[in-house]
Amino acid sequence: MKTKTSPLPDIGLTAIAPAIWGSTYLVTTEFLPHGYPLTVAMLRALPAGIVLLLIVRQLPQGIWWMRAIILGALNFSFFWAMLFVSAYRLPGGVAATVGAIQPLIVVMLARLLIGTPVKTLAIVAGAIGMAGVGLLVLTPGAALDPIGIIAGIAGAVSMAFGTVLTRHWTPPVSSLTFTAWQLTAGGLLLLPVALLFEPALPAPTAANILGIVWLGLIGAAFTYLLWFRGLSKLEPAAVASLGFLSPLVATLLGWGVLGQNLTVVQIVGMVAVLASVWLGQRAQMTR
Repeated sequence: MKTKTSPLPDIGLTAIAPAIWGSTYLVTTEFLPHGYPLTVAMLRALPAGIVLLLIVRQLPQGIWWMRAIILGALNFSFFWAMLFVSAYRLPGGVAATVGAIQPLIVVMLARLLIGTPVKTLAIVAGAIGMAGVGLLVLTPGAALDPIGIIAGIAGAVSMAFGTVLTRHWTPPVSSLTFTAWQLTAGGLLLLPVALLFEPALPAPTAANILGIVWLGLIGAAFTYLLWFRGLSKLEPAAVASLGFLSPLVATLLGWGVLGQNLTVVQIVGMVAVLASVWLGQRAQMTR
């Protein structure tokens, strides 16, 4: 009789990815030049993808060329472009709250595309997570720009499609190779857009180089390896719910590193986010 293994180690490894993504705001604001979002996104994806390709020395075959391009666009190019548009046109709290709708979209797409049952507990977890993120990052009087809202929702939909299709299109290669394909494709798609719409970067400082290395090798290559590995072993909705950890870590870093205030409301939001993540995993482990 085959023994059923616990998913907790896979959940723990996968959770490292969104936790590290929570450092993106700190690194971007403190280490990178301002006003180059597409270029920074390209530099985050393409060099990391090329490094991984040199390690795995394996290119896609047949239909996987097109699938790598589609997933690279959904998980990186289009998602990051919409993320930056949303971030520039909305206060950070509003942008983060709009993006927090992604786990609920994943639940619905997983039902439509791969037949995963919709579980009430997963819906409740997603709603609690959105509320928790709102308490963490929203400020009184936050402005609502229509284009920013649309971009935020478009980015959430893009990442949700990428999350579900990554699970649906089970690749015939390792997670490391799959990550290399997607990062390289995403970076190549961003390259002409960045060159066309943004000026050339100024001469990089040591801090700029350190920031790009962190975002590329750790914040992209390492984290997405864990993320795609998790998607190969866990339900898409369970993986997506872990994304709520990003704004939680970002808030803690803002408090611990930048000296930002931590209010009682934010602490309540943290508790709600942690409860949401726990419920999201519980929902997928409950028949």
